[in-house]
Amino acid sequence: MNTRKYDLGKDSIWSLVLMMALPTALAQAVNVLYAIVDRMYIGHIAVYGDIALAGIGIASPITAFISSFASLIGMGGAPIMAMKEGHGEHHTAERIVTTGFYLILIASAILTPLFFFFRNPILLAFGASEVTLPYASEYLGWYLLGTPFALLASGLNSFVINQGQSAKGMISVLVGAALNIILDPIFIFVFDMGVKGAAIATVISQIASMAIAVLALRGENTAIKLRFRGFMPGMIKKIIKLGLSSFIILSTDSLLLIVLNAMLQKYGGPELGDTLITCSTIVQSYHILVTYPMNGMTAGCQGLVSYNYGAGLTSRVRTCFRNLQIVITSYTVIMFLFTVFGASLFASLFSSDESIIVLSARYMLIFECMIIPLSFQYVNVDMMTALGEVRISLPLSLTRKISFMIATIILPMVFGAESAFFAEPISDILSCTVGTIIVYKSLGAILRRREKNGLTI
Repeated sequence: MNTRKYDLGKDSIWSLVLMMALPTALAQAVNVLYAIVDRMYIGHIAVYGDIALAGIGIASPITAFISSFASLIGMGGAPIMAMKEGHGEHHTAERIVTTGFYLILIASAILTPLFFFFRNPILLAFGASEVTLPYASEYLGWYLLGTPFALLASGLNSFVINQGQSAKGMISVLVGAALNIILDPIFIFVFDMGVKGAAIATVISQIASMAIAVLALRGENTAIKLRFRGFMPGMIKKIIKLGLSSFIILSTDSLLLIVLNAMLQKYGGPELGDTLITCSTIVQSYHILVTYPMNGMTAGCQGLVSYNYGAGLTSRVRTCFRNLQIVITSYTVIMFLFTVFGASLFASLFSSDESIIVLSARYMLIFECMIIPLSFQYVNVDMMTALGEVRISLPLSLTRKISFMIATIILPMVFGAESAFFAEPISDILSCTVGTIIVYKSLGAILRRREKNGLTI
């Protein structure tokens, strides 16, 4: 990897963590704009903005679920690519990139028609009312037409970032997000296309991001290139196995939001259900603003951990764990303070209705009150994935999801619809406690086994 700007095996771990985590965190923060800029503009459409926002809130978990397949492939293939490169298997590393590219195309070909033709029954089952369905269906239908571009943009970026090219990955996301910000008001208001215009603007922006990611993997200064040849059928199982924990994190996040919306609609009733879903959409917009950068930090450092693990530099792996945790925990402290003092300001970006703003701010404070412990969950899961330890990362992912699911279902039954927002902090503190204990007890044995047995993946 001598063409890489940074030497992952020799440079200071602290400087590498900052140089790899911060650009990807920024890229993910900007990536959030893909989701929330649409919602900001839609929420301020005259007459029907709040109802349309609820419709988008119901459609968004479905689009996020589809996007999680990019993480299944990208977050599964990219660490293996980095390990192989660190182990001196450059040709195999490039073939893994090619394999990931074609797997994303296959996933797109299956997912797009499946969700497009069955979108209305799915939306109704997941919390849409007769009032919000037209907006949710229109947005989702147009968005689905861009599925291949969205998955390629996100999935290929993992292969860019995991070879130390965080800046290129950031540029891909920045360009797409900036284009989306420009196009949204043009399509929504100037062309009077409403929610359809928001979806079309997003698709065009994702095409731009995809193009940049492909060019980055084909560039002369890229160490591990996309060659479009050398597909490895035998590597598919390993990619899926390693990417499964990241996929479960993202896909079950979507499933949990679907359950949350359904419970809010059911226990909120005709009078309050759509209003609660509108508030939930604003809360979730803030939540991804908190969590996506954390995911960016861990994704940016996965290549660093995988490379040093592949090279047998286990002391550097330990240092990376520690330094990354310091960075992410510091970030969550800042976001917690912003939640306390800026929740109403954030909510006002999505609605002009004072009652919606007040309710959303209150629910945000509840939902995010345990984001500092949540930082440990992100490091525990993604760094174990970077080491190829799916047997640990996958159960840790499931701990948080299962506890959230149980709380989301039970709390409204006992305490009413609004109590569903307490499910997030309950699951955050539980998963942090369990995960930190397990990783603390397991990491030493994993690294000693690597020193003794060599790379076995």
